[in-house]
This record gives sequence, structure tokens and C-alpha cells, in this order.
Amino acid sequence: MKLTLASAGIALACLASSAHAGEGQTPSGVPHLDHVFVIMMENHGYSQIANNPNAPFINSLARSANLSTNYFAIAHPSLNNYLEVVGGSNFGVLSDNYPDWHNAACSPNLATGVPNTDNPASPLICPIYGTGTDAAVVAIDMTNEASGAPGTINIDGVQSIPATAGISGITIADQLARVGKSWKSYQENLPVDGPDRVNYSDGVFSNLTDFSKITPTLTPPLTSSSIVMQYAAKHNPFVYFRSIQTGSDGLSYRNIAGFDGERGLYADLGSGKLPHFAFIVPNQCNDQHGRGNAGAFCNYDPSDNGSQAGLNPALIQAGDVAVRKIVQAIHASKAWRGEGRRSAIVVLWDENDYSTAPNTNQVMLIVDTNYGAHGVVSSQRYNHFSLLKTIEGALGLPCLNHACDANVNVMSDLFAEGR
Repeated sequence: MKLTLASAGIALACLASSAHAGEGQTPSGVPHLDHVFVIMMENHGYSQIANNPNAPFINSLARSANLSTNYFAIAHPSLNNYLEVVGGSNFGVLSDNYPDWHNAACSPNLATGVPNTDNPASPLICPIYGTGTDAAVVAIDMTNEASGAPGTINIDGVQSIPATAGISGITIADQLARVGKSWKSYQENLPVDGPDRVNYSDGVFSNLTDFSKITPTLTPPLTSSSIVMQYAAKHNPFVYFRSIQTGSDGLSYRNIAGFDGERGLYADLGSGKLPHFAFIVPNQCNDQHGRGNAGAFCNYDPSDNGSQAGLNPALIQAGDVAVRKIVQAIHASKAWRGEGRRSAIVVLWDENDYSTAPNTNQVMLIVDTNYGAHGVVSSQRYNHFSLLKTIEGALGLPCLNHACDANVNVMSDLFAEGR
């Protein structure tokens, strides 16, 4: 049957609406940006980092740039916060489970409506795609990281977010690729062969390493349990999506690189060949997460009471040095110093890993720009969805999933052009 031009236009509009059901209008209230650099740190609450003597650079940056004093991560554990920063939803994922790499037969949590959780234990995470319903965020969580009372506090322990239908299984990467803009996920200690099927790595050895082929055999023999998990897939949210795993829709593993090497973070900063959106994740010793088999300087915090006294001071200092190195390299780049270019650096923490009462899931967020207002201290209520909404507005993209929620505000004061 032939379609008239009018009916064909209606059909195309319906198809477009179906394909991007979780998108809304392009957010306003934030200036256009050429480059956005997001540096994601780990597992510490606002009061653990603010005024911490072992984080002098971070606190200096918070004073000289712009600081949010009322910013909240969403839930626990790490992965769903990473998904929320880049995709505006947990997509039904409430665990740190590894990807179910390239499995075309499984059904994503969006389709089943069954959350992937730590407790009860869930299988590997089916590649995310399609449209469906995400997982509810309850104010007090009894299933993840803290099984039973008193539970773990999500957001502020009061706000909850119901499971929502019409969630689109894409990220800001899909949005950027669709309009011909660039993005890159920079992951420290990523293996040189890239992220495909890599769940964890120290930059050389990974879960893919066949230790039986390393000769002569050492005593005791090398095993995967000896690997310090510096790179972790759970901190690289893009690899959980089918479009990345299959290289469809203009996306590719080539958009994911390490810090070093010819395509790495520091090479790109030196050459000025930088993406519009850069997602930067230090390794688990440098992002303040810590590991249990990497020595005293990288040990986990000795106490989980949420205080500064309970922290490993070396771990905090390592993170401070990592942020300093990255920020100073960005400041020296053409993207920052180039005439007429507007760029922003965002430093934030994924979650407060110590958010049992009286601690909430409040974390620090710093915005540094090469233009406009500085020294802003904002008490406006923001969260991970606010950050995504703001970045999308700055890059001319429509809001995505929960970034479109009416109670999610654009961070206009922190990205302001001037006073």
C-alpha cells in the first residue's frame, strides 16, 4: 500500500518515538559546552572528603571551583550509580555482577521487570537494550550490601523512586553517536587489547589470562586470585549495553581506552583530539575504592562507621594525587586553554559506601569550568540524574530516562556563565 507524505511522516514519527521512548526535551538553563570531563571517584561520603587533610588538592579545587553541598548518589552498590550517571536509570540492575557478555538469548532486566540484585543472588547481567521497566529505589534497602536491618540508606533515607516503565536501554553514548558527536570512556589499567569480555584486570593479567601457559611455573603458582583488580567492568558502565558489545548504532569498543598508550587519556589530552564527553575512571587504588590484596597503601578503609577517623589515609591521599594529575593535565590541554572553547570538569563520588543511619548517600560534587562563575557553593538539591540532565543540556541532547523527571533540576548555578 502506498503512503501519502503526511501518513509517512506520521509513521516515521511514531517509529522515532518508540525507538527513544525514554527521551524528552533538551534541557535548558546551562550554557553550551564543547567538552565535558567527568572524573568518577569511589565509595566515600561528603563528610569523609570535605576538609579531609589527606585530600588537600580536592578540597582546594572545591574552594576555587564550584561545590555542591547537597548532592546525592542514588542507591547501592557501585554499578547502578554508574549506570544512572550515564543513562539516567538503573535499568533493573541493583548489583555489581559481571556482564553476560554477548549473550543474545537472555532477556534484559528491563524486559523481565525482575531486578538483578546481590541479595538474593542474581545471574550475570544480560546486555541492556530495548525499552521496559527499571528497578524501584527504596529509601531503606534491605537487599543490597546490607541484608536485613538496619538496611542501607538510598539517597537521603526518605526519598524513594518507584519502578518506572518506558525506560530506554541506551546511554548518553548512544545519544552522542546519533548526532555525530564523540565520547570516550577512559579506564585506568584497562588491558591493551581492550575491554571485551574483561571483568577485571591489573592492566596485564585479567580473568581471560590462561596462567597454565606462563612458564616456568612459579611456586606458589600464579592464579587469577593473585590479580589486583585495578580495572573493573562495574566501573565501566558502557560495556553492559548490547550496542557496545555488538558494535551497533555507531558505537564501538574503540570508544573505550586506558590512561596510557597512543589512544589513552594522556595522549588525547596532549594531542588535543578529545571527545565531547569524557568519562574518566582511575583504577581501584587511585579512585579511593581500595583492594584487599594490593598492599597497605591500597587497603580498604579499616572502619565502616562513616567517619574520617575510620579511613585509610593512604588511600585517600592516593585518590587526591590521582585527581590532581588528571585535572592539571586537562587544564594544560587545548580543550581547556583553546580560545573560544568552553569546557567543564566534574569530580564526583559514585556513592557513600557507609550510608547506614545516621549517614545518608550524600557525596561530594565539584564543577570546574574554564569560563564563568567560580567559588559558587550550591545548596540546591541535586543527584546523579541532575548531572546527566545538565550534561545533556550542555551538549544539545534530549534528557534521558529519569533525567527527564520533573523533580530533577539542571545544575545551572554550578555551570553558570557568570554572576
